[in-house]
Amino acid sequence: MINTIIFDLGAVLIDWNPHYLYRTLFDSEEEMIHFLANIATSDWNEEQDAGRSLEEGTEMLVKRFPDHEANIRAFYGRWNEMLGAAFDDTVAILKKLKESGKYKVYALTNWSAETFPVALERFEFLSWFDGIVVSGTEKMRKPQPEFYQLLLSRYDVKPEEALFIDDNKRNILAAEQLGIRSIHYQSPEQLTTELQQLNIL
Repeated sequence: MINTIIFDLGAVLIDWNPHYLYRTLFDSEEEMIHFLANIATSDWNEEQDAGRSLEEGTEMLVKRFPDHEANIRAFYGRWNEMLGAAFDDTVAILKKLKESGKYKVYALTNWSAETFPVALERFEFLSWFDGIVVSGTEKMRKPQPEFYQLLLSRYDVKPEEALFIDDNKRNILAAEQLGIRSIHYQSPEQLTTELQQLNIL
């Protein structure tokens, strides 16, 4: 019986997208896409999510791509401009689950420890969680199994009693390997349907 719901944050509850910033910095969509696919890549950003300092990550990339220094430094220098609004429909689902009193709700997020305080300040609903495990703080990240295990151990959660919600299929597969039932998030409507099928909503 499920008594614990574990949410991812980015792209599920919070809109974060580098395009918001870089569309203002590049003359064309093609240039922007090339920069984010080949220079300031998601793999590079995930190393900061896993605990590497923003300064170290930035300086490493500037050294490799000196011609792109200004745009590289903008990634964390203007990081706030990549942070969009909350996804209100998904936040409403979180609210229903929390207010039902039937479930503990936790967040398991790949997020730099240095930028996460910005989200905490901006999004009041983050205070609703019974606990939040941040990759940058723990120096491990999804889909590493020990990161999921950390949350389970810290909050005394049994895998078979938990449900994990994430937009990244890679992260879903890792959770399922640990025996955690999961929902691959695609939209609030789809999430609602799947939660109703499980008699959770």
